[in-house]
Amino acid sequence: MSTETDNKVVAEVRENFGKGFARRLRAAGKIPAVIYGHGTEPVHVALPGHQVSLLIRRANAVLELDIAGKAQLALVKDVQKDPVHQIVEHIDLLVVKKGEKVQVDVPIVVVGESFAGTIVNLDNATIALEVEATHIPQNIEVDVEGLEEGAHITAADLKLPKGASLNADGDLLIVAISVPSAAAAEDEADEAAADEAPAEAAAEEAAAE
Repeated sequence: MSTETDNKVVAEVRENFGKGFARRLRAAGKIPAVIYGHGTEPVHVALPGHQVSLLIRRANAVLELDIAGKAQLALVKDVQKDPVHQIVEHIDLLVVKKGEKVQVDVPIVVVGESFAGTIVNLDNATIALEVEATHIPQNIEVDVEGLEEGAHITAADLKLPKGASLNADGDLLIVAISVPSAAAAEDEADEAAADEAPAEAAAEEAAAE
């Protein structure tokens, strides 16, 4: 994804720290955050809660920050949430520059329908890429249309957007197509029954004679 006007966020520099101050920030609808990287001193800021909560729903969001009138691009590296209420408690932001490449984990999205009776096993839900900070794809699609049992797709098979390169082993398994175990067991039972049928018929004929 690229930075757009709706990614512009006004960040307030904060001088106070500690859990108590962070709670007061969140109560005021703001999110505590820290910005670091490129050899700069960490900058502690407060971000508008509602706006940023919407933006970070997308993986690897890049924010165009306004920090005391100075523009700064930052990649969302870590989001800490309350495990019970899922409220965003803190965000770590990495300083990035236009044209700079970063390493990110991008979600895998399966599209299409595999062959009837088979199931799609997603072995890895994300893939590690190196890509320009302002052109991070929202996801990487994997097409399984018509694939039959035994088919598999590895990292090397993925179609990556222009400018992106793989930052993982090409042999990494992404998707495998298989038949559900119950269905496989039924097929084996049907085959066994089919094999036994001629033998039973022969035994009945012999008994009749």
